Amino acid sequence: MPQITLPGVGMTQFASADHRSLVSLAATACRRAVDDAGLDRGDVTSLHAGTALAEALGQQSGLANALAGALGIEGVSADRVENTSATGATAVHRGIEAVASGASAVALVVGAERMSAADTSAVTDAISRLTHSREYAQGLTLPSFGGLAAGAYLDRHDAPREALAAVAVKNHRNAVANEVAQFRREVTVEDALDSPVVAEPLRLYDCCPMSDGAAAVVVTRGDRDEVGDGDRQDSDADRPVRVTAHASATGTHPVAERPDPLAIESVRVAGERLFDAAGVGPDDVDVACIHDAFTVLELIELEELGFYEPGTAWKATMEGETAIDGALPVNPGGGLKARGHPLGATGVSQIVELVWQLRGDLPDERRVDGARRGIAVNVAGFGNNSVCTMLEA
Repeated sequence: MPQITLPGVGMTQFASADHRSLVSLAATACRRAVDDAGLDRGDVTSLHAGTALAEALGQQSGLANALAGALGIEGVSADRVENTSATGATAVHRGIEAVASGASAVALVVGAERMSAADTSAVTDAISRLTHSREYAQGLTLPSFGGLAAGAYLDRHDAPREALAAVAVKNHRNAVANEVAQFRREVTVEDALDSPVVAEPLRLYDCCPMSDGAAAVVVTRGDRDEVGDGDRQDSDADRPVRVTAHASATGTHPVAERPDPLAIESVRVAGERLFDAAGVGPDDVDVACIHDAFTVLELIELEELGFYEPGTAWKATMEGETAIDGALPVNPGGGLKARGHPLGATGVSQIVELVWQLRGDLPDERRVDGARRGIAVNVAGFGNNSVCTMLEA
């Protein structure tokens, strides 16, 4: 694969409600990414727009076409990407592949979701339909699966309930200095333990929120001299962030048919493919963005990716190893838990966070010192499909 770089990124603030239209949210993130790259919108040759719930929530169909018009870039190739809660990372991969193949010179990728467009019951039903049809018919939801997995993890590994709370506490602490995070306030272990039950043993502070927001990245070849003409603000143009490897994998769709409730096969396989393609291992990673839709998922995914042995990620978390100043900083922007989780935008926002970290253009209080390599994992459903990306500076 030719050298692929990400010269520009941009995001909107993630929020519980943003009253702009889905197209307007996406266009704002796109303009910020193009400006960050020091490009003109006319330089864009393909547009890859990801959104998961637009039709289910009665919003804009044909997002890519409407967005091209809103940006004034008619004539580009454009497509819509959907992969449930892994929509964002999949859209990024489509942009990478378009540039790597030569089909596009400058790909603009955006993920956007406006979950406040419908009431809570409608959003809950739409998300519940991400599960297998038989499981949906039985009334099972993603929080149900999260609760079952959390209980099994605590029991199997003799972990205290505080282990889950520690994930929430860390990610809320990381989000305080993140200007685009939805929840910019710290919580305590006691806050998490005392919050309302969602699906025992998961409580409210173990679960990501419903969010509105958009995130975008510019993808191009590293040998394009015209990319980054010095107009980019607050970043180090001498350290272009490049794509080292990307991989994805599906897992057993019905959760009930998986032989081990704590095994997320899609994460493990996608991670193995990613590290094999990159020629490095987990010990070579400086920062990770993990799909923490539920606190227990951060622990399970870290173990599936090989960062920790089974049943040990909770200890590492409680000992501070995954803190922003720890051995492996995890979710330095707050993760899904505190940055927010607009389904179609989350995977792109993980890439944006990694680019910011690897460029080093963040305030001291939320920067991972010396980070040169990072990975992100974006998960669809409850591990039905996982998408991994590795970046380097």
